[in-house]
Amino acid sequence: MGDLTPFPSPAEIARAELFTRERFVYEGETLEDALAPGSARRRALDAAVAEIEAGARLPSIDWRRKFSLLLGLERLLSEEEPHLADGTILSAHQVDALSGTLTALLADAQRNGSGYGNGNGSAAGNGAGSAAEPAVLTSAAISRQDEASFEDGEGDLDDGEGDDEEPQDWQDEGDLDSDVQLDEQPEDPNAAKRFWFEHATGAGKTVAALGFVEASRTGGVLILTHRRNLVDQFNGELRDRGYRDRIAAPLLGHHDAANGPVTVETYQWFVRNAGKISDAYTIVICDEAHTALGEKTSASIRGWTGPVFIGMTATGALIARHVTDLFPTQTSRFDLAQAARRGVIAPLRCIRIPPGPGVRTIAKVPLRRGEVDTEFDQEMLAELLDQTPFNLAIADLYKTRFNGVPGVVYAAGVRHAYNVAQAFRDMGMKAKAVSGETPKRQLARILADYESGKIDVLVNAQLLAEGWNSPRATICMHLAPTASKRIYQQRVGRVTRRHPGKEAGIVVDFVHPATKHDDPVVTLHSLLDRDVYRGGAIVVGPVRRGRGRRVRVERRVLPVTPDPERRAQVFERELWRIAVEHLDYGEQHVWAALAGARVAPNGWRRAKAMLHFDRGGELKRRFLLTAVQRNRNPQLRLRALQEIAASRDAEAFDTAIDIMAGWPRDERREGVKIMLQALAERRIGRRDQANAWIWRMAEYTREVHEEYAVQRWPETKRLLGLLVNSSGAAHARNARRLVHASRKEDRRLSAALLAAALAHTPEAEEALRGARTRMARKPAALARELLRNFPKGRRGKSRRRRKAGAGAEAGEAGSDEALVATAVEAEELEDGSDEDDELEHDDVDGDDDDQQPRAEDEPEPAAERAPEPALESAPESEPVDEPEPVEEPEPVKEVEPVTEAPEPAADEPDPLGEAEAEAEPVVEEPGPAAEAESETMAEEPKPAAEAEAKTGAEAEPPTDEPKPAAKTRRRAPSTTRARSATTRAKTTPRAKSTRRANPAEAEAEVEQLAEPERHDTEEAA
Repeated sequence: MGDLTPFPSPAEIARAELFTRERFVYEGETLEDALAPGSARRRALDAAVAEIEAGARLPSIDWRRKFSLLLGLERLLSEEEPHLADGTILSAHQVDALSGTLTALLADAQRNGSGYGNGNGSAAGNGAGSAAEPAVLTSAAISRQDEASFEDGEGDLDDGEGDDEEPQDWQDEGDLDSDVQLDEQPEDPNAAKRFWFEHATGAGKTVAALGFVEASRTGGVLILTHRRNLVDQFNGELRDRGYRDRIAAPLLGHHDAANGPVTVETYQWFVRNAGKISDAYTIVICDEAHTALGEKTSASIRGWTGPVFIGMTATGALIARHVTDLFPTQTSRFDLAQAARRGVIAPLRCIRIPPGPGVRTIAKVPLRRGEVDTEFDQEMLAELLDQTPFNLAIADLYKTRFNGVPGVVYAAGVRHAYNVAQAFRDMGMKAKAVSGETPKRQLARILADYESGKIDVLVNAQLLAEGWNSPRATICMHLAPTASKRIYQQRVGRVTRRHPGKEAGIVVDFVHPATKHDDPVVTLHSLLDRDVYRGGAIVVGPVRRGRGRRVRVERRVLPVTPDPERRAQVFERELWRIAVEHLDYGEQHVWAALAGARVAPNGWRRAKAMLHFDRGGELKRRFLLTAVQRNRNPQLRLRALQEIAASRDAEAFDTAIDIMAGWPRDERREGVKIMLQALAERRIGRRDQANAWIWRMAEYTREVHEEYAVQRWPETKRLLGLLVNSSGAAHARNARRLVHASRKEDRRLSAALLAAALAHTPEAEEALRGARTRMARKPAALARELLRNFPKGRRGKSRRRRKAGAGAEAGEAGSDEALVATAVEAEELEDGSDEDDELEHDDVDGDDDDQQPRAEDEPEPAAERAPEPALESAPESEPVDEPEPVEEPEPVKEVEPVTEAPEPAADEPDPLGEAEAEAEPVVEEPGPAAEAESETMAEEPKPAAEAEAKTGAEAEPPTDEPKPAAKTRRRAPSTTRARSATTRAKTTPRAKSTRRANPAEAEAEVEQLAEPERHDTEEAA
């Protein structure tokens, strides 16, 4: 009709509405808008008026096919709240399915110009254009060569278990290419009238289908499903929703009914009766549309070009390529995740249980490819899983964790299902097995008992995967894994319906907790493409913190996505919650490195606890080394060094020393102290390794040892200056000269000289290396000597001022006792021949030709034997009369507070000898170095006195006496009294946290008392 056609009169519109049982003009609409020329509603009105004028009493099949569903959807969607006959209000996603179909119909009608059809303006089908003149059924041309076989096996086919329902023929990729027929539209002329929508299981696909029944008042509706029990289920829904009067028996041949008859049948019935079905059905609803993709079923659908086909499925997105080949237009999508987030279905929790050793060979089960998807070989799977111990273990697991909770268990085959059900009953649970072999009446009775609570567990192979709805079902246990996402989603859909007291559906997957999505076994996380697995947690759906939770939620998580970038994001986001023991070996190292770089002080213990499973220690080593190298917290870097040293791992120790080279000076100094302390206390690596480590760390802290050597022996500055400022042969001579001078000094000063020396030529390096090697025959002793050169930490000023007065008084009160103790210790040195012999065997240079007494064989001053706080105060020019309190314990471990004998030469420190040597006076034999030092001190007495005050007993006393004056005095009758006196002298009220007297103070008093004795000694000489 053109634009000049006049509008129909109100009387004609009223007659047409009565004739079609549909409205053409709604409240609030004008004729110009509602019945615009060329619109679909205007064409429907004109066609209805023409049929009325022709004397028709009912709309023709042609009119019903073109306009019945279109006008009905407009009427239903025009309501404020679309609802069914019983008042059930349609949900938003159900309305989306209806409106999407209406939009597609309107677009097709607008495109074709006169109703929707096959694209050429006419609607070919099984019926004629009018009710009075029926035409030959066009579907009669469909091949029916297998009709006899369908008739013979009708009972089996109705159960959905027959082989003819879904031919599983193998096809090549080329055969499945849906693009081949795109240019040949005549082969599929009805493609524009086939639509489909995806709704999650439990989201109400049945109610959405009844929406189309409500919309089609005059056109017949044929609902096809794949199982006979679903036919009864659909008929029950029709009766409950107010459409009892419209339920009709199948219409075949030329039988017609214009009152909108509704028939529910199976796909097997549809294939058997292809070409005989009445054209009264203007709408065909295909439930579980993915099951209609078989060769015979899809051919029958394509061959019937009359009605509109609407497919419904919950798994269309998983097999979209195959579904869209038969149903090209998708009108709505409401998947599992959307349904759960909106609260339409119950949330889903997931638990992964690692299979036993006998079941882990499931990876060897081959995959078989069908027409739609790929699945495990069911016979081999059943042979692998159907074992009595495994069945009993599963029953025990279910009873332990889910006793009394209704659930569904999917087994590998019919026999396995019955064996598992028997194992459940042996454990005292109410369980039954069902299969396609179960008689219909018995199956109906078992399902009714399950709904009433007489049965708690249903075990099946695949019977209850599709179509069966039970809101009571809560547990979905995949005892038999599947490689098909379509089958998996159908299984999970059995527990997604909401029910009073049901907090969430629980899915049990028998896989390793760290199984990735690329594994052949489908899991809930791979189905929904989730990145993280957390046992018992909500995988999809809103988290409701209420009652009813039936599983314990684990605290730790695991990345399960195979995408490297997304896994890295999980490591970044969930670093401290990852279950490291379940990761593969490479990712465990990645975690250890990342944790070492990012650990904070308050998370140190937690990070180490997460590596509790590391028996070999490789992951802990990676964690500690990365913390040393990349952690931003200096205290944690030092702590990692301490733990590396305590582990006595030579490889990690060496790597840590290399890493320390790049640290800031102060931090490197602290790290060297920690590593030297470790070498002094325990044996780490081989002797040559320890030697190399010690001198490498001495090189890191060269300025510390040079400062001590210069303070101790001023000649050091000249020797080092000559070495640095020379080159060539002179540089080598100066190196040998320094080595020769160091051999005449005690061990501590000799080690400091060699540590401060820096060679520039190979000859000089060789000379220094030889001296260092000879000195490092006892690495522990050398480490202790170098360790004593480091200054100690200082306390705050306020603390020092607060204790200054008390310390001075305590020093005056204990001076006499300290003096007595010093004299007694000196006397004991003369008698302690055993200790002296032991020291002699520890000579690092091993020079037997040197007839002069070696300085290192003599007792050392108290300030040298134990690095007291007075040492660290030397660079600060602290006055002697204000002693420095002790800040931290000595790096060299001391067991006894009493000091007596000189330090032994063994690797293990002698606590008694080390402690006793702290209070001894400085004694050195006259030699070239000593004479030079004596001359220097004689010429400059004032600087020497200041140096002595700064170092607190580091400055050398006059070396012109042949032996210590303290040895000529005997102040105590016994060693025990001397030890007690020493202890009392060193324990003062000023510093109760330490037992030692201030070395500077004690040394000053010893020097005062020893001054008259020096004169006596000189006169005697």
